[in-house]
Amino acid sequence: MKILIAGAGEVGTHLAKMLSREKHDIILMDPDDDKLAFTRSGMEILPVTGSPTSLSDLEEAGVDRMDLFISVTPEETTNITACMLATKMGAKKTFARINNYEYLLPKNMEFFSSLGIDSMIYPEMLAAKEIVSAIRRPWTRQYWDLLGGALILLGIKIRENAPIVNKQLTELTNSKNKFYHIVAIKRENDTVIPFGNDRIMAGDIVFFTSRKENIEEIRRQAGKSEQEVKKILIMGGGRIAIRASQYLPGNIHIKIIETSKEKSIRISEQVPDNVLIINGDGRDTDLLMQEGIQHTEAFVALTENSSTNILACLAAKRFGVTKTIAQVENIDYIPMAEKLDIGSVINKKLIAASHIYQFLLHADVSTVKCLAFANADVAELVARPGAKITKRKVKDLRLPKDMTLGGLIRDGEPILIDGETQIQTQDHVVVFCLDSAMRKLEDYFN
Repeated sequence: MKILIAGAGEVGTHLAKMLSREKHDIILMDPDDDKLAFTRSGMEILPVTGSPTSLSDLEEAGVDRMDLFISVTPEETTNITACMLATKMGAKKTFARINNYEYLLPKNMEFFSSLGIDSMIYPEMLAAKEIVSAIRRPWTRQYWDLLGGALILLGIKIRENAPIVNKQLTELTNSKNKFYHIVAIKRENDTVIPFGNDRIMAGDIVFFTSRKENIEEIRRQAGKSEQEVKKILIMGGGRIAIRASQYLPGNIHIKIIETSKEKSIRISEQVPDNVLIINGDGRDTDLLMQEGIQHTEAFVALTENSSTNILACLAAKRFGVTKTIAQVENIDYIPMAEKLDIGSVINKKLIAASHIYQFLLHADVSTVKCLAFANADVAELVARPGAKITKRKVKDLRLPKDMTLGGLIRDGEPILIDGETQIQTQDHVVVFCLDSAMRKLEDYFN
């Protein structure tokens, strides 16, 4: 597939590197030649210095031959304009990064489609929603609704006191009243798709799929205590912090610490009444004590500096905060954050990559999610008529070792999958796969 990415910032650069590894033809465009320097170090990415809103620059880059045009510059107006131009000049599909959630409302989607914009993403809004999910279930590392909420995905760090520690999967899943499926285990630096003889060990991050009514039972099996968050301290007053404070329940007391006085004033006009804006440095322990961090259940670090966020979360844990969340944009730092026991990690690059995958897979994919801690992806797919996945029972499909089926929806009913399950045409299926397996999905579902 030929793909032109406009914007060599953090998101654009990550996408270009990721997609070039999957053997797509990638062109990366940016008006700043210095941002394109990394492409000259042997990577299979063609750099183009130019503006995505310049007709001549787009023409020179060959936009008319592109299967997909992605504009992820920091400027929303640039991205929208660039996608409109790219469509008119012959690009088959376009994708724009935006900063206005109103554009994503269903009533507005047809309007933007008529302008030539096939899909849009607001990474900060999606990051804020992940923060809200993490705070509502503070004992989880990751919590996602799958298939419209019919099934859920839980990522949980297993402690020594958990009832499931040292047990084989066959012991845990051979009950007739099976209520969860373990789709992956992250142990130290490796993520594996487990088999029946694998054991759960203390310190593992275990990924479960289940129905919502089984959440409390999974919590008990994982050895987690019930927690409720009533007070939150957020460090950094950017768009993610504003959105998260708007999405969180009004009965939670939220404090946002922001270093810029002007920004603090501007933020105070955009947040609900239950949010207090504090102008100060969130790294100042005296300030944190003064603002009651020792009585806070959740601490969220959202500055633009990954190491600052990780260290701030470590400091919060020393003050006794049980749930910490760090924005870690440097992907190389994510394993370090996991080793240091940082609760949850937010990464806008992986959020954007999740949505781009939906364009690249020819199978009928409704959602793709990239798991920060696991180097893995979760996809929701529809089994097409005659697809390979429908030909045999799951145990006889000979699925790759880096892929497993987590559950499905059939006629509106959620079903957990085991070896005897036979996938049927039009089933909506949750697939958990390691990074290397994502491209194999098409072979099974098309």
